[in-house]
Amino acid sequence: MEPGPPGRGRVLTILLVLTVLACATVATFYIGATTTANSNLSKVSSLGVEVTNLEQASSGLQSQLAALTSASNVSAASPSAIYAAYAGSVVTIQGYEVLTQNTFFGQVSSIESVQGSGFVVQYGNSSFVVTNNHVIDGVTNITVTFSDGNSYPASVRGTDQYRDLGVLTVSAPPSEFHPLRLLATPSGVTVGETVYAIGSPFGLSGSITAGIVSQTGRTIAESTNNQVTIPDVIQFSAAINPGNSGGPLLDSSGEVVGITTAAVSSSQGLGFAIAAGTLARELPSLVTAGTYNLHPDLGVESSADMTYQLAGTVGSNVTYGILVEQVTSGGAADRAGIRGGTRTVEVEGQSYLVGGDIIVSVNGVKVVNMDALASYLEENSVAGETVQLGIIRAGAPVTVNVALAGQ
Repeated sequence: MEPGPPGRGRVLTILLVLTVLACATVATFYIGATTTANSNLSKVSSLGVEVTNLEQASSGLQSQLAALTSASNVSAASPSAIYAAYAGSVVTIQGYEVLTQNTFFGQVSSIESVQGSGFVVQYGNSSFVVTNNHVIDGVTNITVTFSDGNSYPASVRGTDQYRDLGVLTVSAPPSEFHPLRLLATPSGVTVGETVYAIGSPFGLSGSITAGIVSQTGRTIAESTNNQVTIPDVIQFSAAINPGNSGGPLLDSSGEVVGITTAAVSSSQGLGFAIAAGTLARELPSLVTAGTYNLHPDLGVESSADMTYQLAGTVGSNVTYGILVEQVTSGGAADRAGIRGGTRTVEVEGQSYLVGGDIIVSVNGVKVVNMDALASYLEENSVAGETVQLGIIRAGAPVTVNVALAGQ
């Protein structure tokens, strides 16, 4: 017997099963979609947090980079950009010097031309030209030539032979003066940074040369006056020549970090510059009084930097500092009781007067050699002030107060 057509109940059952399956499918899709949406929202929220964190980190890194750039005085300035911006502030100085020589026929006088460099600075509401003292010392008929070729007569406003600085007043219209900014903070000069010297070497006006700061805090002896030593000097790698003297040494931001000097004999391949901080301290006095007399003088006539070999010879365990060989009679160190040497010894072919005090600190700051001591005094003290020296005397540490004299 063949089966008949399906009944109403069976059809309803099939429809019910199909309806349940359809509802289950829809429910599954809904739940999946909801879960996916929630998951996506969670991911979006998480990504938002990460973006915020990255933005904060980026901001922090940018701040650090800006601070490092400011601290190290790094700039993308090229020599051509520096020259274009600041060469108009550099001048050529000319004049004449009368030289007298003793000959078999008596004294013979001759007139020689003198040439150097300088640059414009501002003090108060007036502009002046700064140069080296040795460029204008004893020179007559001084003229200043600006970068546009215009020349004007000039007169000496102030000089300081102890730091080789000179200031000129120039009879020129205000439009000729384009003052440069001085970097008055010694710590702003960084070893390794790029510097630029603009001047007139051998009369070749408007010349620029670039190099790096090789070291700071040097002490040099001026060849035109062997009795004068200049502390806190910048050494740089660009060689300078006669005629460069008195020109500016610029950093990458165009600030004057030093006044170049070619008055150091046997300095081939090296450049030296008087620190701009020295000029900044002296400029008011040079302009208003014509001189500066507040240089601190410790009154140590001769000394030697301590070395391992010297320490071994004198029986000291201190291998740094300054061995005092001789003090100036009646000077600051002498009045304070600083002791000089009493006997002569020879170390590696060099004679030393030993037995005196060894200076190892000033006002609590360690000094490793005479350059460091001289630079500290130059930057942080003036004549009449009292400094505290830490010394080693007969192997024992002693503290001595010294009232600085003037120079």
